[in-house]
Amino acid sequence: MKVLIVLTSHSELGNTGRKTGFWLEELAAPYYTFKDAGVELVLASPEGGQPPLDPKSNEPANQTEMTHRFEADAEAIAQLAATVRLDSVQQSDFDAVFYPGGHGPLWDLAKDKHSIALIEAFIAANKPVALVCHAPGVLRDVKTPAGRPLVEGKKVTGFTNTEEDGVGLTDVVPFLVEDMLKANGGVYSKGADWGSYVVTDGLLITGQNPASSAEGAAVLVKRLA
Repeated sequence: MKVLIVLTSHSELGNTGRKTGFWLEELAAPYYTFKDAGVELVLASPEGGQPPLDPKSNEPANQTEMTHRFEADAEAIAQLAATVRLDSVQQSDFDAVFYPGGHGPLWDLAKDKHSIALIEAFIAANKPVALVCHAPGVLRDVKTPAGRPLVEGKKVTGFTNTEEDGVGLTDVVPFLVEDMLKANGGVYSKGADWGSYVVTDGLLITGQNPASSAEGAAVLVKRLA
């Protein structure tokens, strides 16, 4: 089995002067869920090379056993530093795609034509697409063959409005994931803030927040098996 992991290349948190990027736990936990299941991984990002890490995700309060494992893994660090350019990959080389979150994807991947086309291609090829936390936001402009929003009528979840309010970024982000999913016709549901909550509908697997990333990846592995 071979899975593509797509990371953000966006590092600026709006006009706050603060940095953002991908959330470490949302890469690390799935990375080892996949690796330990024998899955081959390729990491990609819009610009290629080293994607920006949200510095808050590496603060002591947000570190986990998996983030520590990742940071001590020279092979993983080297793979992360050398992500391939997103415009160089195609769905035919993979069995599934996984998108970690962090706030970065709301700025770049949500409107990235290569990401949009890639997700549409995975769905058309009957291959699963999994996204966690803010990453369901990258589905904003993804369409069905009939030109309708991909999430329309689909059971989905993603970072909640109350979680966004909890981190004080409601007025900073370009859009709220929960509001966008609902506006696009998604059948949105959520669990308790900061607890693991994963929803599956057909080929679409979505997780609510960082705590959902390991479960989301495990659901994808089970689906591929």
